[in-house]
Amino acid sequence: MNCASRWMMAWLISVASSLAGAADTQAAMHLALATRPQKTQPADPSAEAGPVASPAEQLLRALLVDRMSVDQERQLGARIVGNLLGVAPLLDDAALQRYVNLVGRWVAAQGERPELEWRFGVIDSEDVNAFAAPGGYVLITKGLYRRLKNEAELAGVLGHEIGHVARRHHVKLLQRSHMLATLGGAVVKEVPDEHERMQNIVGRGAEIAARALDKAAEYEADRIGMILAARAGYDAYGLPMVLREIGHLSEKDDRVALLFKTHPHPDTRLDHLAEAVDTRLDALDEGALLEQRFVRLK
Repeated sequence: MNCASRWMMAWLISVASSLAGAADTQAAMHLALATRPQKTQPADPSAEAGPVASPAEQLLRALLVDRMSVDQERQLGARIVGNLLGVAPLLDDAALQRYVNLVGRWVAAQGERPELEWRFGVIDSEDVNAFAAPGGYVLITKGLYRRLKNEAELAGVLGHEIGHVARRHHVKLLQRSHMLATLGGAVVKEVPDEHERMQNIVGRGAEIAARALDKAAEYEADRIGMILAARAGYDAYGLPMVLREIGHLSEKDDRVALLFKTHPHPDTRLDHLAEAVDTRLDALDEGALLEQRFVRLK
């Protein structure tokens, strides 16, 4: 199994296994408010309330009704990232990691999700790619970071991934899936044991997550990446410069196999950006590239 295949498998398993996380108190609150006052000795609550939903059931229900809390979104993302880091750990360079977090958080501060505790990291992989997970997690590979020439390009790449999180693209993909609705109604009946139930969710959830984000989501994230970088004071064309660089790589190159499989080709993305931007950024002051401040790999 090549590196790209391992990344895809890790992503599928991580999204699926993350369905086992998070707790939701709304059901218990609703039950309390709906309970009639007792004139006699209260009955045993366990006999009245019925079985308590497992963490997996709670998260599935939250996804299905589009009521995932920030904490649930964060826990979902943490589990996804934990699995990805099991395949490719964070690069052992504390100064670089601090720098990427400073840039990423400044770019994220220009966006629409101030309630998230954004976390960024460079992972030890030669693949040319970047990943986002719900709850404010963004990872960029060493292979992609090495190809960046300045801080504006880094801001554009991080801005694209921030866009995915801000617009909840991965969460919406799960919500849209008809298979998720099937899981919500069937898994608990088929498997009584909680451990086996989690394994069942992992297997079926992998099938749910076997698709990439749709092209519209990628194009939207590209636009958001340019906008956030410009708001942060960077050259807005940092991301297009990166796309142009990546577009020169062969589709047969293993380092970009997963990127090209899960994203439209960089040339197509550039065409869509050019059409969307047109002359809208012409009135902006020239943004900074900050090539000298850019922290390079050791």
